[in-house]
Amino acid sequence: MPTLVLTPRYTEDSQTLWRAAANAGWAVERLNGWRVPEHLKLREDVVLYVEALFGPTIAERLGLRLVDPPEDWLVRLPFKYKLRNIHLTTLGQARLSEEARFIKPPNDKSFPAGVYVGSSLPREFDDDMRVLVSDVVSWKTEFRCFVLGRSLMTYSIYARDGELQRETLFRSEPDEDAELQAFINELLADPDVDLPNATVVDVGYIEGSGWACVEQNAAWGAGIYGCEPRQVLNVVRHAVERATG
Repeated sequence: MPTLVLTPRYTEDSQTLWRAAANAGWAVERLNGWRVPEHLKLREDVVLYVEALFGPTIAERLGLRLVDPPEDWLVRLPFKYKLRNIHLTTLGQARLSEEARFIKPPNDKSFPAGVYVGSSLPREFDDDMRVLVSDVVSWKTEFRCFVLGRSLMTYSIYARDGELQRETLFRSEPDEDAELQAFINELLADPDVDLPNATVVDVGYIEGSGWACVEQNAAWGAGIYGCEPRQVLNVVRHAVERATG
């Protein structure tokens, strides 16, 4: 029986997955602090849903490795799936740019992703910090897709014209669903697109260009928005590996 391990931080997503796991007959343990109880280290089928800040520490103490997307995944993605120029560089180099670019840390939220000119980038981070720099585009819609074994397990719209869709309960239109499914299934079937077994791929429609990939996210900490919780659990279950060495 799997054991879902949650951090002390109560969130809507963690509560939703708690209920889904309990209904599926899983054991659920919410840590009281950042210390991992000894009995959890003996469990074979531990499933983590944790925040990025403390996730690596918790995983290490459980003898697990979190599955993260490569920092340069978007850079290497075939152009037809991203429809914009993207490169990986250092924060120091990005600070030299006088043109507005969309800039973000590759796999965390050290500073907010957004449109910056070089002089407006945060100063509290070292110049050698790696960042993704891309053309500025306008997303009409953005969808979260939970993927397992290169198959789409569940998805939901999370933003429309840059606005979070929580107030509309993440509802999308049938034609949007059909287009989204056609695009993501083409991407997942392409052998030139490398993907871990369990992951989250965000895709959307760029005004004036078409469907494209927004980014890839680690499933073990991704927000679920309106996705089906049981299917999310099935993906998250495979988002950690037993550490070796």
